[in-house]
Amino acid sequence: MPTPPAHPFTLAVDCGGGGIKASVLDAAGTLHAPAVRVPTPYPLPPSRLVETIAAIGADLPAADRATVGMPGMIRHGVVVATPHYVTRSGPRTTVDPALVEAWAGCDIRAALQERLGVPTLVLNDAEVHGAGVVSGTGVELVLTLGTGLGSALFDGGVLAPHLELSHAPVRWGTTYDAYVGQVERARLGDGLWSRRVRRVVEGLRPVFLWDRLYLGGGNARQVTPQVLERLGDDVVVVPNQAGIVGGVRAWTLHD
Repeated sequence: MPTPPAHPFTLAVDCGGGGIKASVLDAAGTLHAPAVRVPTPYPLPPSRLVETIAAIGADLPAADRATVGMPGMIRHGVVVATPHYVTRSGPRTTVDPALVEAWAGCDIRAALQERLGVPTLVLNDAEVHGAGVVSGTGVELVLTLGTGLGSALFDGGVLAPHLELSHAPVRWGTTYDAYVGQVERARLGDGLWSRRVRRVVEGLRPVFLWDRLYLGGGNARQVTPQVLERLGDDVVVVPNQAGIVGGVRAWTLHD
């Protein structure tokens, strides 16, 4: 007889600027339903995100716990700041002061845990992504290329305190988010945009001196083969699905 899948089952949710994806996985990280994706609704106060995740979860197999990755600075499940969900219509649109106030200091983990009725972990989305790919050996940096630039740092498989690297200036008046985000990829095309990614990687190399760098997120696969070859053997492109698979391993990182 086949061995039954191992508990606990995890509802893993990857919240991005353009879409929210989710699935349910067993303890081994095997998906037990195809990943579901819905467009991120705007405007998006905390209550609407909670209800959107609950609605997605209701159509998936039952889970024993939930992991949610979302953009921004999240500390112990509390939102310090989030870049996209404070806008009226999504990334690069007008910031709504009422949404800034609603999100700042929001205990989104407590709200989701109450609504879903299961233990819930909320981390930055790049941290969850990284949980799905790191080997647990040495210093490993994860950069996610999507709407903007996400990052997470691990040492021996232990998650370091989160830094919003994306908001730092890469050159005068331009943040990493703006420099290699989706808007610039669409404007420049993959070739020129990939050169920017290479400049970012080479600029960060002496800062982190990583043992391994993982490039993930929806746009990582758009980096050209020529640029990837020049980045070296210590840089690896990983599937975007890691943002879902990492929902299981994230429970071993902290909290």
